[in-house]
Amino acid sequence: MLASDEGLIDLYLTHVRVEKRLAQRTVELYCLDLQKLLGYAVQAKVELLQVQNSHIRRWVAQMHGAGRSGRGIALILSGWRGFYVWLGRQGRVASNPVQDVRAPKAGKPLPKALSVDDAVQLASFNNEHNAPWLEARDAAITELLYGGGLRVGELTGLDVVASAAARGWVDLQAGEAHVLGKGSKRRTVPVGAKSVDALMRWLALRDQVLQSTALDKSPQMALFIGRNGTRLTAQSIWQRLRQRSQQAGLTSPVHPHMLRHSFASHLLQSSSDLRAVQELLGHASITTTQVYTRLDFQHLAKVYDAAHPRAKLKSENNPKSD
Repeated sequence: MLASDEGLIDLYLTHVRVEKRLAQRTVELYCLDLQKLLGYAVQAKVELLQVQNSHIRRWVAQMHGAGRSGRGIALILSGWRGFYVWLGRQGRVASNPVQDVRAPKAGKPLPKALSVDDAVQLASFNNEHNAPWLEARDAAITELLYGGGLRVGELTGLDVVASAAARGWVDLQAGEAHVLGKGSKRRTVPVGAKSVDALMRWLALRDQVLQSTALDKSPQMALFIGRNGTRLTAQSIWQRLRQRSQQAGLTSPVHPHMLRHSFASHLLQSSSDLRAVQELLGHASITTTQVYTRLDFQHLAKVYDAAHPRAKLKSENNPKSD
C-alpha cells in the first residue's frame, strides 16, 4: 500500500513541477501536505485511492483539534484537492473526496487599538532631532489620524484649500475635515483644537519646503508633501508613523489604521454612541462599527479585573473549581 501511494505522490509532484511549472518552494509545500495526507491514510489503514469524504472531514477535525489554524487547514485542503483533481483526470478516482470540505472558519481578529495613554503619548511626542518642518508635518499627520479617525488614503488626498477638483481639505476656521472615503462618499469630520494647532504649525513651514525644491514654480495643492515637494504617499506615512511610534517609546509599532481604531475605541469608551462613531468613521453599515464594542468590552473587563474587589479576590485566591 505504502509504495503504491508514494508512487502516486511522486508522479503528481513531477506533474506540478514539470507540466505546471510551479516554483520549487510551492512543490515542496505540496509534498509536505501530501505526506500529511499519506500519514492520515496509513493510520486509517486506507489507500489514497480509497479515501472518502468522511475520512477527509475526520482528518480536518483532528488538525483543528490539534490547534492548527483555519487558514493553515485551508492551505492543506487546497493541496489535497488539487491532488485528487489530477487523480480524477487520470481516471484513478470516481470523485474528489475533498471537493465539498471546507476549513473551520477562523475567529475574526479584533482591530488593534492603542490604550488612551499610549495614544496621547504618541500624539504629544516631539522629536527634537527632526528638522522643524519635518517634525511639524509628522505631528500634524499623527494628530489628524488619531483626532479625526481618517483613513490613510483620505489623509493623503487632502489639499490645502477647497476646490472642485479636491478630494478633501481641512477648514481650520470651522474645525472640520472634508474627506472622500470609500465608495467615493464624502463626509465631514470634526477636527479638534490639538489638530488645528498642529496643522497651523505645519502650514507655517510648508512653503519653505516648496521653495527649496525645483517644483516651487508650479502650485502644489497637496496638504502633506515630502522633501521633494510632491504629495506624500500612503507608504511614506506608514513608514514615518512606525518610526515615530518607536521613537516615542511605544512597545508596538503603530500604523495609520491603528490610530483610526484607537479613535473609534476611545470615543466609544467615553460616549457609547455607536451611531455617532459610525458616521464619523464613514461606515456604510453599523455592523462594521460594532466590532469596536468588543474592544470597548475588553477595556471594561480590564478595569473590572483591576478595580473590583471580587475580581481581585478571584485573582488572589485563584480557585481551580468548585
